Amino acid sequence: MSRPRSGRTARALLAALLIGLAVFAAYEALTWPEVKALAKQNPKTTAFIERYQARERRAGRKPAAAWQWVPYSQISPNLKRAVLVSEDISFFSHRGFDLAEIWEAIKESFQDVEFPRGASTLTQQVAKNLWLSPSQDPYRKLKEAILTIQLERNLKKRRIFEIYLNVIEFGPGIYGAEAAARHYFHKSADDLSEGEAAQLVAGLPRPSAWHPGSGNRAYQKRVAITLERMQKMEIPGKQF
Repeated sequence: MSRPRSGRTARALLAALLIGLAVFAAYEALTWPEVKALAKQNPKTTAFIERYQARERRAGRKPAAAWQWVPYSQISPNLKRAVLVSEDISFFSHRGFDLAEIWEAIKESFQDVEFPRGASTLTQQVAKNLWLSPSQDPYRKLKEAILTIQLERNLKKRRIFEIYLNVIEFGPGIYGAEAAARHYFHKSADDLSEGEAAQLVAGLPRPSAWHPGSGNRAYQKRVAITLERMQKMEIPGKQF
């Protein structure tokens, strides 16, 4: 009698597992982002902004995030160049993933490098900032990869870059180029100088601590490195 009973138990567990997977898949399908809509519509919020506001509410503070969308044409070429040389120099040539950078990042992880490079492309960062979290959970990374592919298939490169420049975090509660330019330099994103752009971009790896006005030595050194890269790297003007 024990064998038939154990068989029924196994089948019941398998059925429950399959039902659970089906429910999970249905939920993911229903809540999956409408990536195509971004080709013509600006996002109304981002996962990172929502996360910041929730954290502020829990702390009993007013959840006011500084965020002001501006068109691609109203963002300084200096900031665009600084982002590319610092974050993703191959952005306009890859299809969402930079295998060469991934390999270099792996090699640097075994070396004593003061400013190791990140392997995430701008497209991957857009996917993460819009819809995901900073978690390194494998499933989160899988979703990021799928969304990255969808972004590259449905949006032009300039549109992806425009979204990135408008949603990336430049400091606690400060999102996008326009809000950052006005907060730190009291000017529009269109008027940022090379030095100001380098200061903003140098803080991207650690926006909660690194930003214009910070006296952190590592941050100041990264500003200098970003400026040096901007002056050395050649990026075709037509990409801007």
